[in-house]
Amino acid sequence: MTHRFADITFTDSVKSIQEHYGSRAQNDRLQNKFGPNDQLTARETGFIELRDTFYIASVSETGWPYVQHRGGPLGFLRVLGPNQLGYADFRGNTQLVSVGNLSKNDRCSLILMDYPNRHRLKLLGHMRVEDARSVSSEVIAQVELPDYKARIERVAFIDVVAYDWNCPQHITRRYTEAEFSHRESELRRKTQETAK
Repeated sequence: MTHRFADITFTDSVKSIQEHYGSRAQNDRLQNKFGPNDQLTARETGFIELRDTFYIASVSETGWPYVQHRGGPLGFLRVLGPNQLGYADFRGNTQLVSVGNLSKNDRCSLILMDYPNRHRLKLLGHMRVEDARSVSSEVIAQVELPDYKARIERVAFIDVVAYDWNCPQHITRRYTEAEFSHRESELRRKTQETAK
């Protein structure tokens, strides 16, 4: 089975550039031997469930790309099935650029980062956004966060078409305040044990 992410992204122009820079053979092996990467496995599901942020790209009807950050409590991006993600969309700056773009072209791309462990997951999919006032309570229940008090304005669903993991080469380690505090506590504990 071919690698679905490569099937989609390795267009003729991309292959030509890969050839020019000497990486075509390597990418041909990726495309033909490592796949299909079209259904989320336990690895991707576990990774997604531990994210508190992601970036999503859409394209406007005039052809301009747009990247939006989405954040929330750990696990706010829900895995609803092997090919579907969902999340509650809360009130933001009210520009609604991504929502508008997706109403004309439902293609999207997501990047999810794990900075401390230097992992990156890329997803391609089709996204639909529904007004929370017009969906059932069962739909809301799939994405709501009981301990998070912000009002859900929209519900977003992403039908995943393909995914790919990136190499960690240029990912700089960064830590949230909670991650840093945990590491600091561990270091203090080890220092105290060593001092005994």
